[in-house]
Amino acid sequence: MTHFTKPKLAAPKKKKNIPEGLWTKCPVSGEIIFNKELEANLMVVPKSGYHFPIGSRARIAGLVDEGTFEEHDAGVKSADPLGFVDSAAYPDRIKKYERESGLPEAVICGTGKIHNLPVSLAVMDFRFCGGAMGAAVGEKITRAIERALKKKIPCIVVSSSGGARMQEGIYSLMQMAKTSAALGRLADAKLPFISILTHPTTGGVTASFATLGDLILAEPGAMIGFAGARVIKETTKQTLPPGFQTAEFLLKHGLVDQIVPRTEMRERLSVILQTLFLKKKPRTASVKRTETAALAAN
Repeated sequence: MTHFTKPKLAAPKKKKNIPEGLWTKCPVSGEIIFNKELEANLMVVPKSGYHFPIGSRARIAGLVDEGTFEEHDAGVKSADPLGFVDSAAYPDRIKKYERESGLPEAVICGTGKIHNLPVSLAVMDFRFCGGAMGAAVGEKITRAIERALKKKIPCIVVSSSGGARMQEGIYSLMQMAKTSAALGRLADAKLPFISILTHPTTGGVTASFATLGDLILAEPGAMIGFAGARVIKETTKQTLPPGFQTAEFLLKHGLVDQIVPRTEMRERLSVILQTLFLKKKPRTASVKRTETAALAAN
């Protein structure tokens, strides 16, 4: 009888515990990126250029000069004019949005400087109720526009929204007219309005202030439109071209003026402001004396 010796198997090596939340996978290239590197690059994947969503405060920090941003109208918050209730009461939903986003509303407004050039800024945040525009959002953006008018500085609005907020009914829809009227007054004063469209920008926001910019910039790959593709197809009874609601398609057809990567947006805005909108500095006394002497010599 033959006896077999049971082979000894080496104990499996213990896998190293890798803490969760340190890495993110790019949905385009599959590249694994260290989160700190991603955050330092404003949530843009360095190789593929894919733009992850970014919060309003992080976006503001990436746009304005450090230490120059001053928030305004933080106390303007959503009310419940209709006493709206569906599966939950509207005020309870607002509290949930505040907890989840860490924000008081779907837009942050204030003033700051971009390469030492003063601007009035409003930045929407999709994390709060999908960036939906209610009466509070419309009021804050209108005040940002009026602040630019009062201070005689450019106004910049960064849009990211699912449209008007259904829980406020006609009150939310009236914000389209309200913000557009404010922009009309800004235009009459010959002060610039730059609109930046990010992913996604849709509904009543697209149909009002977001597409009224003197200059309209967009981030790469941003979805921009009014209604959804299915609704448009069913309404028009036509086959829609592929990608018709992307920033690239709208650039080709004239709605968008430039597509600017998020990592280049601050520098691009600085160039635009200096080239088109910066007022000429007044001549100093020494310059005037030099000009007077030159005229006398001639």
